[in-house]
Amino acid sequence: MPAMLRSLASAALLLPAAAQAATPTPTPTAAAQTPAPTAPAARPTAARPPAIARTDLQRHDLSVAGHEAIQTRVDFAPGAIAPRHRHPGEEIVFILRGTLEYRLDGQPPVRLNPGQVLFIPAGQVHEVRNVGTVVASELATYVVEKGPPLITLVP
Repeated sequence: MPAMLRSLASAALLLPAAAQAATPTPTPTAAAQTPAPTAPAARPTAARPPAIARTDLQRHDLSVAGHEAIQTRVDFAPGAIAPRHRHPGEEIVFILRGTLEYRLDGQPPVRLNPGQVLFIPAGQVHEVRNVGTVVASELATYVVEKGPPLITLVP
């Protein structure tokens, strides 16, 4: 799993399904008058899809030493939030589907629909929320320093 996906998973952006385990059933002894009750079988649980799914599309070194371009498709379930974070370079956003609201520190919220774009300067703290009722998708292009994590969460 790429480092940026691990950091998102550790930030609880992905919603794992709850694990259920069966309770052990006691074994009746020969001396027992009545059989021991059995525990109900555990019901299987379907895994929930992740609230936010990132798909890296391409990554290339740039002619500027120590920098790279990364292009990623990001899909947000309805109501999903990418909490406050920043990147070690610029992010250029193109909305593919749905409605996303961007909150950049120090600026009013911006709602974007398909075909609209947003430029997020290097290091700008921001969060993103799907404010629609369908899965929203963005094409995120990053021009960043090589080495640092692509996403750094900010309290």
